[in-house]
Amino acid sequence: MHTKSKILIVDDHPIFRKGLTQLINEEGDMEVCGEAEDVTEAKKALAELSPDMAIVDIGLKDQSGLELIKYSSEKYKNLPMLVISMHDETLFAERAIRAGARGYIMKQEMTDNVVQAIRQVLKGKVYASENMIQTMMGKITSRTAEPPANPVDLLSDRELEIFQLIGKGYSRKEIAEMLFISVKTVGTYRENIKRKLNLKSASELMKHALEFLQGN
Repeated sequence: MHTKSKILIVDDHPIFRKGLTQLINEEGDMEVCGEAEDVTEAKKALAELSPDMAIVDIGLKDQSGLELIKYSSEKYKNLPMLVISMHDETLFAERAIRAGARGYIMKQEMTDNVVQAIRQVLKGKVYASENMIQTMMGKITSRTAEPPANPVDLLSDRELEIFQLIGKGYSRKEIAEMLFISVKTVGTYRENIKRKLNLKSASELMKHALEFLQGN
C-alpha cells in the first residue's frame, strides 16, 4: 500500500473547501488532512499535521496568502505550495511564485486541471498557465524594462495587501491590528500607494481600492 500524500487546504470559503476536498479525496494517491480559513489557523495546522503539500488562496480572512507562503517557505523549506485563487494571475501568479509557491491556478479554470496541477507541484515542478509562462519568460528575456501595464504592479506585496484591505473598508487602526504593525506605518504605506498610483486624496484611494476588488 502506498501512503497517500497529505494536503492542507487554506481558503476562507467553506463551500470551496468542501468541493476541493471531495475532488482530492476521490483520488487514490492523495487526501485532505486538514483545512484552515486564515493565516493563524494555517500556521497551527502546518505545525500539527505536517502536510506533504498546502493549497493556499491569496485572499484570506486575516492576512494575505502571500504572507503565509513566505512564512511557510522559510519555516518548511521543502513544503510544496499551490495557489488556487479568484485573483487575476497576471497580477498575483508571479508574486506567489516569488514568495515560494510552486504553482498558480485560477478558480475559474481549475475544474479540468486541478488534480494535474497538484500532482505536478507534489513532484517539485512548477505549474502555471501557458499565458503566465510566456509572460514570465518575456520578462526574463526582455532587454529593456517596460513599465507595467497595470499600475497596481508597482505596489509591493505589503502595499497590495493594505490596498485590498482599504477596499474592504477597514480603518487604519483595524489594518494595523490585523497586520501587527503601527497605525503610523499603515499611514506610510497609504502614502506610498497613493504616490505610486498617482492618487491625490484618501477618497480617491478608497474609490480605486474598491474598484480593484470588484475587478478581481
